[in-house]
Amino acid sequence: MTCYCDSKKEFSECCEPFLKNRSKPSTTEQLMRSRYSAYVLGDGYYIVKTTVKENRFEDDVELIEEYAKSVVWLGLEVLHVEDNIVEFKAYYKDNEGVKVQHERSNFIYENGEWFYNDGKLFSSKIERNELCPCKSGKKYKKCCEIKNL
Repeated sequence: MTCYCDSKKEFSECCEPFLKNRSKPSTTEQLMRSRYSAYVLGDGYYIVKTTVKENRFEDDVELIEEYAKSVVWLGLEVLHVEDNIVEFKAYYKDNEGVKVQHERSNFIYENGEWFYNDGKLFSSKIERNELCPCKSGKKYKKCCEIKNL
């Protein structure tokens, strides 16, 4: 099975070893991709565990799982990777239609591991002539945009 993070790799060779605690991400991009896969799978524990201690709250596990399961995750697009920063767009569908979360995430390397620190969200929209995030192969304007109207 292809990995949820859209890396084009097999899940067993991409994010699964991180989610199953068999290995640790060695790059910020690997951590960000594995966190996306955790959202797709509703694994709030992994999201909390891979956040810096100052921002880690065990009570968030249930909230994260509830949110993650309330949407349909459509795909991930990594836009830019630089040292401890990863910029990405995560596409999802909720009861209001298809949406995009565009974030520039900051990571910190502590004790031999990468952790998510914080991120800056951008106001982004799906452009009408882009391929639809639902992976239909159609342009957004001919696919899910119509359903969002």
